[in-house]
Amino acid sequence: MKCDKCTKKECSKKRKNDENASLIIDTRSPGASDRDEESEFHKLANAKIFLSDCLACENCLTSMESQRIAGQCQEFLTALDLNQRCDESKHKVLVVSISPQSVTYFAAKHSISVSDVIQRLSGFLKSLGAHYVFNMMLAADFSLLESQREFVQRFYQRSQNQRALPMFASACPGWIRYAEKALGSLVLPHICTAKSPHQVMGSLIKDYFAKKQQLPPEKIFHVVITPCYDKKLEALGEDFYSSVHKIQDVDCVLTSGEIEQMMDQKGFQLTDVEPTALDNLFEEIGDIGISRHDGRGSDGFLEHIFKYAAKEIFGIEVKEIVYKTLRNKDFQEVTLEKDGEILLQFAATYGFRNIQNMVHKLKKGKFPYHFIEVLACPGGCLNGKGQAMTEDRKMDKDLLHRMEVMYSNLPVHVPEANLHVQTLYQQWLEGRNSTKVREVLHKQYHVLSEALTSVDIKW
Repeated sequence: MKCDKCTKKECSKKRKNDENASLIIDTRSPGASDRDEESEFHKLANAKIFLSDCLACENCLTSMESQRIAGQCQEFLTALDLNQRCDESKHKVLVVSISPQSVTYFAAKHSISVSDVIQRLSGFLKSLGAHYVFNMMLAADFSLLESQREFVQRFYQRSQNQRALPMFASACPGWIRYAEKALGSLVLPHICTAKSPHQVMGSLIKDYFAKKQQLPPEKIFHVVITPCYDKKLEALGEDFYSSVHKIQDVDCVLTSGEIEQMMDQKGFQLTDVEPTALDNLFEEIGDIGISRHDGRGSDGFLEHIFKYAAKEIFGIEVKEIVYKTLRNKDFQEVTLEKDGEILLQFAATYGFRNIQNMVHKLKKGKFPYHFIEVLACPGGCLNGKGQAMTEDRKMDKDLLHRMEVMYSNLPVHVPEANLHVQTLYQQWLEGRNSTKVREVLHKQYHVLSEALTSVDIKW
């Protein structure tokens, strides 16, 4: 990728040739000593983020963002250290949230069951000093329910508002970053305003959980484990920041691979860790299993919105979705027809080459789709560069295949059936149509820079 404002040699190459180029971020705080660098987590604290891992070249990542990303890991290490000292005024309640895709990574890598993995991960994290460990299914439920509801609203508004449709999914931070930096008004009005599961989880912890525990939000240090480096960037967004409490909803993002690295540095094998039950937002301790949403290796936005819209708008109950592969396996479409008429036409578009083709069609006005599930990584979230990579920065196809098999075998979770979500809509968010729902579960998108003005970038 050629960046307009970047003169570094590696940034002048196309993205596909950037495998060996890296943006090195020193995560040590200013004035850190050599002794600090030799701590047990020094490799993590001096991690490299590769240009092939995300969109973070100089044109997409500002120097301020670089420093703040670097600070995430250092702040985590600092929080662990302060909690081991005697000054309770500086102690934090450490909360860790784990994505289901990350759990699948550990299960596939170590050839153990998902239910065993989640308890051993919980045990490892609590051995480091975490007080609570949650999964993120509840947050994903909110994101799905708000997304499918918004699609139906947009569908009914399409005759009055040309920009109501198509609607693009908003869960992938790599895609959102590209849209905000490069595509501007062509795409931003079409992006679903529902927050990603990652963002919703931040609100759940720093608002709902904090109030339940009678804790000031600033006393909580919230860590999220994901398969994706771009989530580090997402956590810095202004919609993730509480102007009242002057804090971020997520303080640190660690990838699955970084957690694996931490275990290696401490000399742990996951299978040797003492299992500990996962925590429950509604109980002190509970045996919380990991499930998945119906979909193609991610959170299933296309499938849920398609089935919901078919029933809500047309009274048609779709039992099974049939995908039609177009250009490649990462560009597929789904169609609802009745009496030869196309009622709904959705697409799943993964990877930036497919995203670019999609954007060209939109620009030319030749766009047949009502909704598009867009993910930056080919293969979806399981193939996040924070977990599905070999040591030489290539896609680990064997590991990815094992993850896909394990993920597909997880029990399917239906968000509408989650009674806890319905309770939270009333008790936490003051009803489905409240102002608080809009404030907590939705966001608006803005042009971040005029630097990338062309949609002709080659990935």
